[in-house]
Amino acid sequence: MIKLLTTALLLLSFCYGSLAQSKAVKPSTKTTKKMELATFGAGCFWCTEAVFQDLEGVEKVESGYAGGRIANPTYKEVCSGLTGHAEVINITYDPGKISFKELLEIFWKTHDPTTLNRQGNDVGTQYRSVVYYHNDEQKQLAEEYKKKLNDAHAFPNPVVTEISAAPTFYKAENYHQDYYNLNGTQPYCQFVVKPKVDKVKAVFGDKLKKTASATK
Repeated sequence: MIKLLTTALLLLSFCYGSLAQSKAVKPSTKTTKKMELATFGAGCFWCTEAVFQDLEGVEKVESGYAGGRIANPTYKEVCSGLTGHAEVINITYDPGKISFKELLEIFWKTHDPTTLNRQGNDVGTQYRSVVYYHNDEQKQLAEEYKKKLNDAHAFPNPVVTEISAAPTFYKAENYHQDYYNLNGTQPYCQFVVKPKVDKVKAVFGDKLKKTASATK
C-alpha cells in the first residue's frame, strides 16, 4: 500500500511539473506595435512639437537638437548659431495609424519652407527647415514631395528644406518638453504657437486624437 501511494504521488508530481512547464513555454499570442521615427526641423521646436503631438498615431514627440558639430549642446549654445545644430523634434509614431507621407504633408503646411534659416522673427541656422530621414523610403518620399511642391509652385518661392540622413539627436532640456501645453498663456505661445495648432485642428481635424478633437 505504501509503495502504491508513493508511486501515485510521484506520478502526480510529474504531471504537475509537465503542466507547469508547458504553461511556461507556451508562445505568447500578443503582438507588439512596430513604431517608427520621424525627425523634422521647422523653426522653434516649441511650435513643431505642438503641431504634431495631438495627431492620431503619434505616441511621443521630443524636442532636441541635431545636425551640428558638438555633442550634448545646451539651448544657449544652439541659440548662438555657432554649433550648426537645428532645433528639431523626434516623432515616435505608429505607421498603421498615420503614414510618413501624412506627417510630411503636415510638416510642409505648418511652416514656411522657403525661407532659409528663418521662421518669422526667429532667425538663425538653428531655425532651418529640415527633414532628417531614417531610411531610404523616408528619403525618397521627402525628396519626391519636395519636388512636387516646387514643380507645382505651391509656394511663391522655391522650397529650400534640407533633406539629410538623420544625425545624432540630442534631447533638449526638460523645460522645453511639452512646452506649449505647459506654457500656453505666454505671449510667444499665444501669438506664434497657437495659430499653428489652430491650423492643424482646422485643416487636419480628421487626423487628431479624439481627446484633441473634443477641445476644438
